[in-house]
Amino acid sequence: MTETAIPDVRDEIVRFKRSISDRRPALARAFSELESHIGREAESIRADLAGGRGVVPEIDYRTIRDGGVSDAVRDAVHRRGCAIVRGVFPAADIARWNDELGAYLETNRYHELEQEKRGLDKYFSNLQSGRPQIFGIYWSRPQIQARQDPKLAETRAFLNRLWRFDGAQGPVFDPDRECTYADRVRRREPGDRTLGLSPHMDGGSVERWIDPGFRKVYASVFSGDWRAFDPFDGRDRLGTREIPSPAVCSMFRTYQGWTALTRQGPRDGTLRLVPIANGIAYMLLRAVMDDVAEDDLCGAQPGRALSASQQWHPALMAGLVPIPTVEPGDTVWWHSDVVHAVGDEHSGSEYANVMYIGAAPDCAKNRAYLARQKEAFLSGRSAPDFAPEDYETGFKGRATLDDLTDLGRRQMGF
Repeated sequence: MTETAIPDVRDEIVRFKRSISDRRPALARAFSELESHIGREAESIRADLAGGRGVVPEIDYRTIRDGGVSDAVRDAVHRRGCAIVRGVFPAADIARWNDELGAYLETNRYHELEQEKRGLDKYFSNLQSGRPQIFGIYWSRPQIQARQDPKLAETRAFLNRLWRFDGAQGPVFDPDRECTYADRVRRREPGDRTLGLSPHMDGGSVERWIDPGFRKVYASVFSGDWRAFDPFDGRDRLGTREIPSPAVCSMFRTYQGWTALTRQGPRDGTLRLVPIANGIAYMLLRAVMDDVAEDDLCGAQPGRALSASQQWHPALMAGLVPIPTVEPGDTVWWHSDVVHAVGDEHSGSEYANVMYIGAAPDCAKNRAYLARQKEAFLSGRSAPDFAPEDYETGFKGRATLDDLTDLGRRQMGF
């Protein structure tokens, strides 16, 4: 992606707010009810955490494989908007991939190249460390092998099927077939304090209010009937249009996700979540209350992640918790509308390494992205949604077409 000018959308924000001015009293009542609901959810999360009870639903991969996931667990994922699927990959595969990734970066002198290209990635522009913690590589063999693994395909198909995808003209996406969304890796060293990310949502910010496609997704919220909103209804999700930026995902992802390459827990500077699936409704209504300026959406900026803050969203922030300890081969998934963050400091003694691999089911919107992404794969350039750092164009050991299985080729659009 080339550098993209970020538009001034203040006039569009004003037009949107004026278009719903006649609903302001009803929306204020709805927000008051929703704020109380979110507060109770956050209180429940804190109580469960204090009592040693699991907050993030956990599923063993073998239970998915054997078709034994209970309705109670499915309901928990719908409520919490996230899940940990344990034991997807064997420990031996994970150890090999982790070592190979380290060798790939070292052999190709990634750290030297990163010094030359620093500043291209605006999303992580606040990182000051001489050693990066997020690595802009997409096409190493371990990443390719993990993305195309049949066990991961089975896991993602199960998770996709928790969504509603049957439209009037048939399924709006195929839950059993993935479109690969190539993402990066994290290798966070002990003691690192540079990678903390404040609570946010990816995949659009101001668009959620001003884009007609997003407004259709959230129509019940903007009408004041927040209880009718189903975060897992995918029927209108494919019509959204994101503002192009190296910080915004332009594919439809049912879940963001990563695969653990090392053991990591709450003290290791890893993922934190607000496990409330309908928390987005609270953020949407908060921005249209009377104490927010007419041209403002609680500080949301185009071309950036959608921030959640203590200033504007205290009820939601009360539910921010670290994920439990995960082992190598476990996978972590969270709904694209779930607030998440990264701990400020890695206080552990070992590296906290992950491969970012989400879920992007087959659909017209995602296939259009594949057409651009596969060209980047063939040439070794950065994936289209990301900053054009293009580290891997000359890397030794980069994956090629010969490394793709039949499943991998289908997922990549070949």
